[in-house]
Amino acid sequence: MTTKERPCGKGLAHSRTRQAGFTLLEAIVALVLISSAGLALFSWINGNIMALTRIHDVNARSEATANILEYMDRVNPMLTPEGEAPLGAYSIKWGSQATSNITEGVGYPQGQSLYQMALYSTVISVRTAGDQIWFELKLQQVGYKRVRSNSIMN
Repeated sequence: MTTKERPCGKGLAHSRTRQAGFTLLEAIVALVLISSAGLALFSWINGNIMALTRIHDVNARSEATANILEYMDRVNPMLTPEGEAPLGAYSIKWGSQATSNITEGVGYPQGQSLYQMALYSTVISVRTAGDQIWFELKLQQVGYKRVRSNSIMN
């Protein structure tokens, strides 16, 4: 430590002690810099967590959509125009409406086939375990029904 004497206004000696270390002002500036860097870091982490949550939701919805499409591939809307089914953590409920007239299928090489068919618009509502609507899907499906027997004419 060093001591310097300096004359004051009235000629009295004033001693000032110089100390090694931080002053209060330097400590406050350092805390402000560290806290602003911490706040920026916290904001960045929060943004990444929110993005990760959105990605998780999109992935869950994509997986559910793939499962629903696979399930609905086996549903014939002409025979089962409405229904519901549990699919693990969620359930689906669907309703179908014909969007075209019922037409006769064409047999090969000529004549009518054994089936009638029509195009259907199917709306699928996906519900969570709490019976809240998660999302909805709209599909176009072909419905068919066997109307003739496979008798061979002699």
